[in-house]
Amino acid sequence: MKTTLSSKGQVVLPSAVRRKLGLVSGATLDVALEAGRIVLEPARERPRPPKLGTDRSTGLPKLEAPPRAPRLTSRQVRELLADFP
Repeated sequence: MKTTLSSKGQVVLPSAVRRKLGLVSGATLDVALEAGRIVLEPARERPRPPKLGTDRSTGLPKLEAPPRAPRLTSRQVRELLADFP
């Protein structure tokens, strides 16, 4: 695949590449030079710890997932809970 460098030094990544890597607008990339090549890698974001919040309907404490945290399916929750006696 080819892309073009703009007058501002910007590069557009083809949509197929963005989809395959799960890159969205605002994603951060690490840039490196290796043997005369430009290497772009998705930056590894440090996971943010969950915050303790309050459920609006019950008033009970609940954990709030950080932004962009993957969603768990009901099946995944059941599998996780099965590990506890």
